[in-house]
Order: sequence, then C-alpha cells, then structure tokens
Amino acid sequence: MAEHEFDVVVVGAGPAGEVCAGRLADAGLEVAIVENDHIGGECSFFACMPSKALLRPAQAVDEARRIPGAAEAVSGQLDTGAVLERRDEVIHDLDDSGMEPWLDDKGIALYRGRGRLDGERRVKIGHEVAVARRAVVIATGSGSKVPPIPGLREAKPWSNREITTAKQAPPRLAVLGGGVVGVEMAQAWATLGSAVSLIEAGDGLIGREEPFAGEQVADALRGLGVDVRTGAKASAVSREGGEVTIELEQGEPVSADELLVAIGRFPHTDDLGLESAGLEPGESIEVEDTMRVPGSDWLYAIGDVNGRALLTHMGKYQGRAAADQICGKDALVTHDGAVSPRVIFTDPQVAAVGHTVASAEEAGLNVRAVATGTSANAGGSFYGRDAPGTTQLVIDEDRRVLAGATFTGPDVADFLHAATVAVVGEVPLDRLWHAVPSFPTRSEVWLNLLEDYGL
Repeated sequence: MAEHEFDVVVVGAGPAGEVCAGRLADAGLEVAIVENDHIGGECSFFACMPSKALLRPAQAVDEARRIPGAAEAVSGQLDTGAVLERRDEVIHDLDDSGMEPWLDDKGIALYRGRGRLDGERRVKIGHEVAVARRAVVIATGSGSKVPPIPGLREAKPWSNREITTAKQAPPRLAVLGGGVVGVEMAQAWATLGSAVSLIEAGDGLIGREEPFAGEQVADALRGLGVDVRTGAKASAVSREGGEVTIELEQGEPVSADELLVAIGRFPHTDDLGLESAGLEPGESIEVEDTMRVPGSDWLYAIGDVNGRALLTHMGKYQGRAAADQICGKDALVTHDGAVSPRVIFTDPQVAAVGHTVASAEEAGLNVRAVATGTSANAGGSFYGRDAPGTTQLVIDEDRRVLAGATFTGPDVADFLHAATVAVVGEVPLDRLWHAVPSFPTRSEVWLNLLEDYGL
C-alpha cells in the first residue's frame, strides 16, 4: 500500500474544506484534500447555489410588478424551462471538473475517493494512505435526515439533492418540514408550476426565527397557493404507483406526486474510521474553539460535521480558524452556533443575526425589542408599492449594545452584515447613532429604530 506524506490532510472538499486547504497552501504547507463526491460540496451543487437560482426569477418579476412603469413591461409567466436551464448552468450540470484548476494552482494534491482515518495522522483512500505530519482536518459535511415515520423511507422521498436538481416541476409536491429548506423549496416550485403542500409539525414556520418572520413567509406562500399546514404531524407515508400519501395525526391526508423531506441534517461521520481515533461513528465531532478535537493535538473538525453551525459561511469561518491554528496562530472561533448570521432566501427574505427575543430571554439577557417597517422610509419607496417587511433590533438593556437583529422584506440579505458587525463588535448604541445612513436608502431603518429606542 503506497504511502505519501503531507503537512496536512483535509478530508472533504466542500466549502469548509476548500477554504481550510487553500489557506494552508497559501501559508506554504504541503496539503492533500480528499473527496469522494463533488469538489465544492453540497452547497455548490445541491443546496445554496441551485436553490437560489430557482428562487430568484420569480422574485425579480414580483419586484418589477410592484413598480409603476416596470410593471407595464412585465407580461406572461415564468419560463420554467429557461429557469431550470439557468440552474443547470449555475451547478455546471453537476460536473465538478472546473473546480480542479484552483487546486492545481495552489499545489494541493487531490485524492478522489472515500477517506477514512487509519490511526493517528493517517488517512486511507482505497489502496493509498496519506500521512499528515501536522494535522488531519475532517470536513465531510452533512446529509438530509429521514425521520422514523412508518412507510416514509419506502416511499422514496426526495432530499435537498433531488429537489434542487429536478428536471421538471412535479405536478403536486408535498414538503415535510417548514424550516429553511422547506420554505425555500415550497416557494421556488410553487412559482415554477407545482401545486405545493407544506406540512410543519410546529406551531409556525422557520421556528428558530422571530414569529413575525414565520408569519410573513407563511402569508407569502399562501399567496402563491401553497397549502400551508402548521401543527400537522405526519403519522404514516405510503406510495402507490406514482402517488405518495402522507397521513396526519390530525386533519385530512396529503397526496402528491413527490415528497420532499426537509426536517434536519445528520453529520457524515458514520464511515470515516473515527473509532481509530477513539471517536464515535455517526455522531457530530465535538471540537474546542480551536476546532481541535479535545485531547488531540492533530485532529480537527470543521463545518457541518461538528454540529456547531450548519451554515456554509460559518464552515468557511471555521476553516480559516483551523488553518491558522495549524500554522501556529492563536485563532479561535468565538461567534458561531445559534446566533450566527443567517438568511432565508424566500420573498420576503429573512435575514437575522444574534438573538431573537425568545433566545435572548432564554439566555438570561435583559432585552428590549424595537421594530419598524423595513421599507417605511424614503428608500423603501423604490422597492415598489406594498413591499412587505419588518426590521427588529433586540437590544441588551444592561450593556446598551445590539444583541440581535432580524430583517424581513425584499432583498434584505445585504442589510445583514452591518448588523453582524454591530453584534460581533459589541458596538455601543451611543456610538452606533453616529453611523449615519445614506439618504435615500432603506438603511435609514437603522436611524428610525435608534430614534424609536430613544437616542
């Protein structure tokens, strides 16, 4: 069995693994990366990128229809075929060969195959072993959960992979789960011609966010004709021929041609040889803020696989920190987890960072919330009549800093970074008041809120 030595071996070439490997190579280290699926990972081919390509066309048309002059130029319906063709361009027809040149440019060795730990600092790939002089970084990501509902697995449900790469709109689509994937895909395929039913066991959609955000997304989905059922728990699933039926504990059953299951993720750790490092296969890999496994001086885990924050940008953040640690720098991941910046790309969009009111109170903070309409200012008039949306700040009264922020409305994702800077930087409100928003932009929402707070 051939053995090859490197400074660092990264297992998993998704966004977290790519960023970590690239940063290490830029620091002059000899790096190998191992990938058994697609270079670029779930985000590039089966999640973030294709889902946004499916959502954006209808949102662009809806914005035009809100604006006099532009509205008169909009006629007809979306061209579903053209949308799917553009989606295929975005994901390169699931061909990841275009991702290889940057690895070559940085001198990163690529192993295509399943990497498994084979003892300390050793990764086995088929009949070869990559030996790490300094560290092994696990970045294998996560997969879509299938809950133990009778008949569900046998009904061959879709995951995020099938729904984001479908070649045509299913006539009837049922979505099990009202979280981020569920609401985004329900909206996308409703705009592309599917009759959609959304089934959520909880009391509202996107339950980790502010209740008003879930209510606005639900209203938008219903406006598209989506049958939104909250407080609805699936009890059994069956498929007869081309029809799948979801029985509910209460209410009428739902029938569809395809069923998307979007109720959570599990870490890809069951076939990694973790037992050779004293870890439990199938579980998230616990790490310290260094991204190192406790008690180890050579094993790191970044991205979804450590369970801290299942978000692409946070995995990349962790990848940068891990690389710096391996290079001898004192880099810690201190702002991830449930308070990470997050965006739901529905229309209205939902963008949030830090605490909601509920999570702040659960954390023992003394907070006050102030809210206003996202477009309730001069800049908002350019986004069209009746543009929906709410902006809310959660303020830590004891420290007089921002503990969290939530924005809903059209194109609010880019609002988020200013709030993230304020939350992470713990900018005092008295200083934040001097950050003057430009006129006429929707950023004046910050001024409105601070004045409502009493500054």
